[in-house]
Amino acid sequence: MGAPLSHASIVAREPDIHAAVVTGNAIMRIKDGDHVRVDGERGTVEVLPS
Repeated sequence: MGAPLSHASIVAREPDIHAAVVTGNAIMRIKDGDHVRVDGERGTVEVLPS
């Protein structure tokens, strides 16, 4: 058994593509028009200052 988005991370791993899935409360913290930096190697998502 896996999380609903675990298939996406497995598929992305095959061709060595970094993926951000299941980002917790990101949907509440990231607003339309925000710029973000996603670091798949470290597993971080950062909202950049505007």
